[in-house]
Amino acid sequence: MAAHARHTNTTGGILAAFGIDVVLVTVFAAIGRASHTEAVFAGLATTAGPFLAALVVGWLVSLAWRAPRAVVRTGIPVWVVTVVGGMLLRALSGQGVQVAFVIVATIVLLVLLVGWRAIAALIARRRH
Repeated sequence: MAAHARHTNTTGGILAAFGIDVVLVTVFAAIGRASHTEAVFAGLATTAGPFLAALVVGWLVSLAWRAPRAVVRTGIPVWVVTVVGGMLLRALSGQGVQVAFVIVATIVLLVLLVGWRAIAALIARRRH
């Protein structure tokens, strides 16, 4: 196992990767609320909640802790489950799932959840 892989699979590395995902999903929800001139913090839990719950499921389904920064092995499944699960939970809770929102959320969460992993991989490659 490469030194980089061992470092990112430590408890600290796993928690950091999960924390980054949580922060990015929360930022996505906050930006969405702000773009619709809604109170950002007042309803943030309601907006972010379905996506954060789906993010946890994505981590469990993909066994993300085994390779938390892997772009394809972890980033793609975490992204897909977060989007699909988040939309299903929004629909079940009576929140909107308009087509335009689904498209925007899919693209933004792809950039965020897969993008940071791609950047981390490029940095790690450049260091070696």
